[in-house]
Order: sequence, then structure tokens, then C-alpha cells
Amino acid sequence: MSTRRQQGNSAESTAATFLERRGLIIFARNWQCRTGEIDIVARDGASWVFVEVRQRQSGRDSAIESIGPRKVARLVATAQFFLEAQSCADGDWRYDVVAIGPDGITHLVNAIELH
Repeated sequence: MSTRRQQGNSAESTAATFLERRGLIIFARNWQCRTGEIDIVARDGASWVFVEVRQRQSGRDSAIESIGPRKVARLVATAQFFLEAQSCADGDWRYDVVAIGPDGITHLVNAIELH
């Protein structure tokens, strides 16, 4: 396994633990389909939460800025595919970002406007 993939796995594990401590229930990690991958799929009450994990050396702003329009489009398509696969396309959902950086962990709720 590459060092980059190991760092990604470590960041995703850190993010999953962080979210669980805040009451979210982790449903899946690295959920993949033909349109892309979602780092973490969780439940927050009745809402589905799709989480993009970003690890950066310079803080949370660069983590958000690193998610460009193409990535957002893939995230939207993948989230919709997941919801259809779960037969809950009309359910409540959002996309969060967990940024892991030198200042710690930041959870940005509804950070990516999808719908």
C-alpha cells in the first residue's frame, strides 16, 4: 500500500472516530460505485451524511478550496447513486467535510451545497 493511501486511511479512521464521538453512526467507509467514492457515509438522526475527508498541512480553508467543481459533481452523482441503491432517494441528506490539519480537526456541516 502506498504511503499516500496509508495517510488517507489514517485520516479517514481519525475522522470516523471523531464523528462517532459526536453521535453520528458510521454506515460505510470508502463506498464506491461507477461514479466515484464517498469517504464516509454516516447517519445523523434521520439524515444521511456523506463525508469528504481532507488532510492538509495548512488548515481548513485549503481543505475546502481543494474540492473543486469537478469533485463536487462527482460527489453529487455518487451520493445520489448511494441513495437510490438504498431506496431512499427522497430522504434527508447533506455533505460534510472533515478537515484534519495542524490545528486539529474541523467538522464543516453541510459544507458542500448539493441540492
